Parts: sequence; structure tokens; C-alpha cells
Amino acid sequence: MMSLEPYQLYAMTAGLIFGMSLIGIFLRRHIFHKIIAVNMLGASVFLLLVSFGARDAGAFADPVPHAMVITGLVVAVSASAFALALARRIYRETGRSDFSDPHE
Repeated sequence: MMSLEPYQLYAMTAGLIFGMSLIGIFLRRHIFHKIIAVNMLGASVFLLLVSFGARDAGAFADPVPHAMVITGLVVAVSASAFALALARRIYRETGRSDFSDPHE
């Protein structure tokens, strides 16, 4: 049986989470579900960046992808807070919490 390196397992997991979040973005109608799916998409990209970190003979990882992930996490938290505030405002103004056709 073939043995996988940890970074290969992380990359495959990132691909799986990426696919699941794309399904959530395109198939769900509720605003909150779409926000969660976008957050999952970002988390999968962060996991993929960490798995791509170059390793040398001493098994030390490249710090640049990790620094990018930490910066990305800060931006993702801010964007999520903004998206949730917009979703709340949309609900308060329209009384709707999904993207379905209002004339149905």
C-alpha cells in the first residue's frame, strides 16, 4: 500500500473542502450558508498554501506561506464580519434571508 506524506494528505483534504464549499456556494440559497461556504473555501486555500511550503533536508518548512496564511486569516475574519453585517442589514431591510425569487 502506498504511504502518503502529510503534505500530500493536507493537499488532498484542501481539494475536498474546496469542492464541498463550491457546492455550498452554488447550490444553497440562504445567505448565511453562502457565507459559511466562502469561509470554508478560504480555509481550504490556507490549508493548500501550508501544504505547499517547501521543506529542506532538515524538514523545516518555508515561513513565507505560513506568514501569508496568518495574514489571510486576519483578512478572512474581517471579511466574514463585514458579510455577516451586510446579511443582517439585508434581513432588516427586506425581511428576507435567502436569494430566492421574491415574486414566487
